[in-house]
Amino acid sequence: MKKKSLSVKKKNHNLILKHLNDKKILKIFKEFEKSIDVKSKYAAAISGGSDSLALAYFCKCISIIHKTKIKYFLVDHKLRTHSTREAKNVLKILNRIRIKCKILTWKGKKPSSNIQSIARKNRYNLITNECKKSNIQFLLLGHHIDDLYENFLLRLLRGSGLKGLVSMDKISQTDYNNIGIIRPLIDIKKTDLKKISKKVFNFFVEDPSNLDENFKRIRIRKLINTLEDEGLDKNKLRITINNLKYANNAINFYYKNNLRKNSTYFKEKNTVILNKSFFSQPNEIIFRSFADVLKKITKKHYPPRGKSLIAVIMGIKSGKLKKTTLGGCIIKKISKTVVVFPERS
Repeated sequence: MKKKSLSVKKKNHNLILKHLNDKKILKIFKEFEKSIDVKSKYAAAISGGSDSLALAYFCKCISIIHKTKIKYFLVDHKLRTHSTREAKNVLKILNRIRIKCKILTWKGKKPSSNIQSIARKNRYNLITNECKKSNIQFLLLGHHIDDLYENFLLRLLRGSGLKGLVSMDKISQTDYNNIGIIRPLIDIKKTDLKKISKKVFNFFVEDPSNLDENFKRIRIRKLINTLEDEGLDKNKLRITINNLKYANNAINFYYKNNLRKNSTYFKEKNTVILNKSFFSQPNEIIFRSFADVLKKITKKHYPPRGKSLIAVIMGIKSGKLKKTTLGGCIIKKISKTVVVFPERS
């Protein structure tokens, strides 16, 4: 590269990094930096909201300082009339700090109900497929601490178990294409991310659905403020979530231990044999272990419904179940073992 080009590049980098001179932004960046293995390749999910733009800025700083390779993807859901125009506008904004972002379009018929959940699943599918194509193992998301509280209460209202209540962690493994999920901003307040986006880009998109109380998540957002007035402040919510995470980590340890000691996988036949001890564990350990076995056999994102899983487990433990099908698998009791293999079409 010519000296003049290098000089321009250095000048551009200095203009981008100058915002780290702000003590508060630098403090958040340092926390962000701890979440990143700078030698790995990443993708960042961008939406144009303040949280994702703050994510994009910190990713750019990481790539400048550590030469880390990061790709940026934005999903155009086509759910709003001007969504494509808005997506292209976000690309122009990102270009201010020399970020090239690829738009991924959600094609096909759009849902009339459960819109946010279905859109989220399609977004993850689109982005993780791109990650696979580029041999990227980790996806960075802009979730913040306010998202953590909302997700916890949403899951609580749905009657989720322990695993569901603490599903939004800083580092987790998604069921989409086995891409690792990292939420480096999960401890940061949304108000701080808004300030960062405002200072760096003087811009962020306000999703109109954030004001629509037809969506349960928006009603939950308002409920959190009401609960705070009644004494259940965000600090207490965080303590509760952390305590539940400790319990969940303990269960994860034992269910993985159950899989390791009491199951054998035969790759050539895509078959798992479970010994008698597999089903002599506490119920939650068996439930998670068995769900993982079925997912391994079927290569599906999710296991069958909880009620169906529990019914089969109880049948096996009671000795009444000899053979059944569930979620694309055949489950067969042979002597003191249980064999699980795929249904043949």
